[in-house]
Amino acid sequence: MSSLDLTSNNLGSIISRRDALKSASAGFGYLALAGLLGQNAPQAFAQSPAPLGPLAPKVAHFPAKAKRIIFLFMQGAISQMDTWEYKAKLQAEDGKVGPGGGTLTASKFKFAQHGQTGTWVSELYPHTAKHVDKLCFIRGLHTDTPAHPQAVIQLHTGAALASLTRPSMGAWLMYGLGTENQDLPGYITINPPPNFGGAVNYGSAFLPAHFQGTKINDTGYVPNLKAQTVSTLQRKQIDLVQAMNRDLGATAGAPDQLDGVIQSYELAFKMQGKVPELLDISKEPKSIRDSYGVKDGPGGSFARQCLMARRLSEAGVRFVEICHPGWDQHNNLHQGLIRNTAATDQPTAALLADLEQRGMLEDTLVLFGSEFGRQPTAQGPDGRDHNITGYPMWMAGAGVKKGFSYGNTDEYGIKAVEGRMHTTDLHATLLALMGLDHEKMTYRYAGRDFRLTDVAGNVVREIFA
Repeated sequence: MSSLDLTSNNLGSIISRRDALKSASAGFGYLALAGLLGQNAPQAFAQSPAPLGPLAPKVAHFPAKAKRIIFLFMQGAISQMDTWEYKAKLQAEDGKVGPGGGTLTASKFKFAQHGQTGTWVSELYPHTAKHVDKLCFIRGLHTDTPAHPQAVIQLHTGAALASLTRPSMGAWLMYGLGTENQDLPGYITINPPPNFGGAVNYGSAFLPAHFQGTKINDTGYVPNLKAQTVSTLQRKQIDLVQAMNRDLGATAGAPDQLDGVIQSYELAFKMQGKVPELLDISKEPKSIRDSYGVKDGPGGSFARQCLMARRLSEAGVRFVEICHPGWDQHNNLHQGLIRNTAATDQPTAALLADLEQRGMLEDTLVLFGSEFGRQPTAQGPDGRDHNITGYPMWMAGAGVKKGFSYGNTDEYGIKAVEGRMHTTDLHATLLALMGLDHEKMTYRYAGRDFRLTDVAGNVVREIFA
């Protein structure tokens, strides 16, 4: 039975299970309920409650500068030496031995200054370069581990080597703020990487299941969601199932996950009529689709994701992450960069322009970056190794200064020397832009209070507009 496929033919079967569900053990009761609609509730949907439920909008700790975030994740570590970081000394000393060993390798791509700020950008990002006066660069980032799986998980959850899986930053946002639209998930991830932590990167861990992310792909497919016309009969059938779920939830020993199941069924019922239409980017004017570079096939994946992100954000989704994999270029660096930047440059620029044209950039924060950066020295004939000691990301939109750079790396781009900013500082700053005090936003589990930034994190207010 597919998700929400409740018809008169199987209604009798549902009713006949009622007593068995009520008398089941807590663990079996959860599994039976989760399977009743053929739906893996914790993985299929972020949950949405009735207006007074756990995802109802909440009051922030202080006035927010941003209402929502769109995170453009370049998984694999984009080479900043070839894109956003122009280092004159590196270019001049190409082929020499670097201060930490290794052969310094200048970028083979031309850099030029753009905008009134004169910001250096390589020829690989000509479209985004037109928007540099909107961008706020964070140039002194550093993190803890050079291994992709741990670094990706740390970027998304705050903890790289924790013995306990931690909630993702999107889940923390849902926990702290709720959602603006009760008919949609508040947190959506498009084409998340299947490896490097997988669902951990958008999961809720020990937070209630309804705070986790909803996974979709770049064609608008939502697992287990059956697009159909919502009927009165189906509403009655859902009400019956939910009543049984609540009965079970009121019994001693009921599983904690049961509330997530209840919320997922309700959200799925609402989503089946609204989400397919929302994710159908063919309804956008051709001029808009062309501006993003939308086309069929893998080459148009990122463009489709960016346009979907704008539509989802406009509809009230609070946190949208989109992913472009394949930046781990230990070899074939130059052709790989040409391919990846060609896929991401035009859509990124179009997203910024589209948000601005609609007045959404005023309350939407766009974040662009990777789990770490790459070295200024060569690895083999055509590659660069990982760099966790100094690399950039950029932000644009709500709450951050335009045409601004914070921090810097040394003259070769090896390590951060000014405005050093750890991953926990990035998380603390993102939460602050959304109106949340990272030290106050805690959740008690296993006998202690947890937070996204654990026992660290400083808000970098210097970048605030």
